[in-house]
Amino acid sequence: MNYPETIQWLYSQLPMYQRQGKQAFKKNLNNILAFDDYMGRPSQKFKSIHVAGTNGKGSVSHFLASILQESGYKTGLYTSPHLTDFRERIRINGQMIRKNCVINFVKRHRKFFAKYRLSFFEMTVGMAFEQFAKKKVDIAIIETGLGGRLDSTNIIHPELSIITNIGWDHTNLLGNTLAKIAFEKAGIIKQDTPVVIGRKQLETFPVFEKISRLNNAQQIYAEELILPQYEYGLKGIYQQENVRTVIAAINELRQQGWQIPEYALKTGLKNVVKNTGLRGRWDILQTKPLVIADTAHNQDGITAVLKQLSKTPHKDLHMVLSFVNDKDLDQILPLFPKNATYYFSKAQIPRALDEKILRQKAARYDLIGQDFLNITQAFLAAKQAAGTDDLIFIGGSTFTVAEVLT
Repeated sequence: MNYPETIQWLYSQLPMYQRQGKQAFKKNLNNILAFDDYMGRPSQKFKSIHVAGTNGKGSVSHFLASILQESGYKTGLYTSPHLTDFRERIRINGQMIRKNCVINFVKRHRKFFAKYRLSFFEMTVGMAFEQFAKKKVDIAIIETGLGGRLDSTNIIHPELSIITNIGWDHTNLLGNTLAKIAFEKAGIIKQDTPVVIGRKQLETFPVFEKISRLNNAQQIYAEELILPQYEYGLKGIYQQENVRTVIAAINELRQQGWQIPEYALKTGLKNVVKNTGLRGRWDILQTKPLVIADTAHNQDGITAVLKQLSKTPHKDLHMVLSFVNDKDLDQILPLFPKNATYYFSKAQIPRALDEKILRQKAARYDLIGQDFLNITQAFLAAKQAAGTDDLIFIGGSTFTVAEVLT
């Protein structure tokens, strides 16, 4: 198979949570442990930092990778999902792995995939771990895909664990209370391994206290840190919390003996997009009219983005939205402003919510607009309607943003 055929096989052959939903969620780590053993346990051949949380874990992971690169360390970065190219998920010093690496990995292990019926995520985690071990990275930043306790990434033994915050997302899989969700995220806390907690929350604090105590894991609460005045390359106001979490993590790494000069910290924060290729976080696509895309897709993330939208100067507001079909829209749609023009659509994935259903549900909350067969048409209509002083926002899901960036 060539590269497009290999990627198509990865997408279609076996379940993938981001595209198919709950049916792709595994209830144990048996498959990834078996695959890791089969490959010679690459997960144990590199040092790592493990990052979980409801919001901000992608930004925190990219910031950390950028800072460590600037410090001279050969740095792996595993994140998900990707926006335009599968290889965005696996980077070394900011560079995506080569297409041949993907092709050869699938070719070598395809019989194992078929025998054990590995999920898309299990395969990609194994690919990342094999690459990081083979390329002998000094350290890898590993972002969880979903939850933590049962996430396929949770077979590493990191130098540091990070939990950014806990919010309402994937409640059908992780639990219907913040404490239950926190329990799943806290599954990445390891024995005698410090953990940075990005946000101290009343409902989740006892959960983290208990699990940290059982694992003799030192807790570091980033909220207690006074944030210095740094310039950082991700422009959302909500990034302040993420930067505070990053600096708390860097302080702990320095105490462990990692050589991270102050200039590397400053440069890494400022050049995160250049160093890691991160897109889709308050991503300004053009200025007249102002077009902003953001991948925020749950209650907390969307609340933060809409708060910044309200403070961003503009005349009229145009909202290009699509959502996945398992999103609790009764919690999310009331957050959106009523004094905007809406362009409802759906991403080209099986999990996408039908655009007509979205329009009808939005109308219950006085969010009025038209529906479009695809996001390209919706975005084009918004651009045709917008004046030079208007603002067009594109969001609702990662896949909405991905189709605009493609």
